[in-house]
Amino acid sequence: MITTVRAARLRRLLFAPALVLAVYFPTRPSILMESPPDAVDSLWEEPVDIESANLFDGPWGGDRAPDPDATFTFLRPKAGGINPGVVVADPAGREWRVKQHAHNDAGAEGPVEVVVSRVLSAVGYHQPPVYFLPSFSMATSAGRKPRTQAGGRFRLQTPSLKDIGSWSWQRNPFVGTPPHQGLLVILALFNSTDLKEDNNTLYRVSIDGEIEHWYVVRDLGAALGENARFAPRGDDVARYEGSQFITGVSNGFVQFANKSPNQRLFQRQITVDDVRWAGHLLARLSDRQWHDAFRAGSYATDVADRYIQKIRSNIEAARSFGVEGP
Repeated sequence: MITTVRAARLRRLLFAPALVLAVYFPTRPSILMESPPDAVDSLWEEPVDIESANLFDGPWGGDRAPDPDATFTFLRPKAGGINPGVVVADPAGREWRVKQHAHNDAGAEGPVEVVVSRVLSAVGYHQPPVYFLPSFSMATSAGRKPRTQAGGRFRLQTPSLKDIGSWSWQRNPFVGTPPHQGLLVILALFNSTDLKEDNNTLYRVSIDGEIEHWYVVRDLGAALGENARFAPRGDDVARYEGSQFITGVSNGFVQFANKSPNQRLFQRQITVDDVRWAGHLLARLSDRQWHDAFRAGSYATDVADRYIQKIRSNIEAARSFGVEGP
């Protein structure tokens, strides 16, 4: 469990009946600048018992994961994004959106997304239920023999998590707070390069009769690689090892090496205190928890070891940044 309280809340949420609020949108709603007044806004919750967080199963638990031995039924192609994928139903009738590898120069996003999502959940940021399967069996129509498909990230569609639109990095209730600034630092630490606001999802949820709006960063797979300006490659341990994280301070703001199209989010926005806040938060995760996160993304142990060594180096740089030596 991620925390006793949060895990119990997630269980109630996942098994809650479908909300009347599940309105059909022909296209995804546009960016919402302000949350409607009847909901409690939530980006982050203080992780009370972070040391007990299960980064393999994630906050939603292993019993909700897709069954690797099941045959899934094809419903339709996945819409949107540059990665191929499908929408499938499992034998229990649950609907999953599967993101598969595009087999291009950008690197595989599915394993990375699950790793980064596990870490964000463990340190208090809301995330939807995501899992990774290296392969799966899919039947395209009744009577046809199922075929083994390339795996990917499985994201569960649950009616209790209602996507009501996107949210803006510059205009939201948390701008300037440590959790908001710290989230940007964590994403920079992972060399995240696809932080467009279409990937920021506002979920309307109901827990114990209380309506909340979860501000969630989703589709996190463009990370753990290089942070170049043009066509950065993710999921590349050698390029991640060779990348820079922080380059200095200018006029009181931390300068980052991230040169992706979203660099404006990092430059002249983040203070030394923001960086140290994020570093201390991530430092609370144990070596076992980091390895569990990479196991959830089906990484080989030797590759995971290299990633974790570089991540820990970045965390230490964040924790000690701006601290004068003896």
